[in-house]
Amino acid sequence: MIDPQFMTSATSSPAIELDDIHLRLNSDAGEVNILRGINLTIKRGEAVGLVGPSGSGKTSMLMVVAGLERPTEGNVRIADNDITHLNEDKLALFRREHTGIVFQNFHLVPTMTALENVALPLEFAGRANAFDAARDQLCAVGLDHRLEHYPGQLSGGEQQRVALARAFVTEPTILLADEPTGNLDGHTGETVMDLLFDLHQRKGTTLLLITHAPELAKRCSRTLTMADGNIIADAYTS
Repeated sequence: MIDPQFMTSATSSPAIELDDIHLRLNSDAGEVNILRGINLTIKRGEAVGLVGPSGSGKTSMLMVVAGLERPTEGNVRIADNDITHLNEDKLALFRREHTGIVFQNFHLVPTMTALENVALPLEFAGRANAFDAARDQLCAVGLDHRLEHYPGQLSGGEQQRVALARAFVTEPTILLADEPTGNLDGHTGETVMDLLFDLHQRKGTTLLLITHAPELAKRCSRTLTMADGNIIADAYTS
């Protein structure tokens, strides 16, 4: 059950709002400016591609949106909730209720079956039907024949499909994907992306996708370009 403080009062409000986000981290060479005053609004249901050179701040911005990195300055609102100053426990609860994340490296639990991996976030949430929902989601990504297989028994593409199923099984408000096909061959990567966009469209989930592939960015309705810690271009593609 979602905490009442996380309930949104306006379904038409933006999915993501970043207000003057700065992120500075310390290094051996001194303080490093990672993000330099990001202002961004993403509507509910949008698919947004995030492109730019390595080191431009793409992953750092995604981590701020996910609540996995706390900004040095500025405010973060997700689904009409200000998460900027939530403590770690409340951030974890918020992510569980609102956010699905897919990384380049699948981050599956190797000692759990595909079904158990996908059911895990629902079990944490105390959902009685966790395994039924996990089974349905694995079927939706074409893995009904791999339910009892462990990650080590699955191909890279199958593992990423399990990761997609796990990200979508909680029916998140937003899905954050960081180079989800980076470790896959071209054909397998295309299959995974077809599934991702299909799930996004069917569920109406807001999608923020980091990619180096222009053809993937063009599949999004909007493309953001980052450089030197800021957004330098914001274009609608369709």
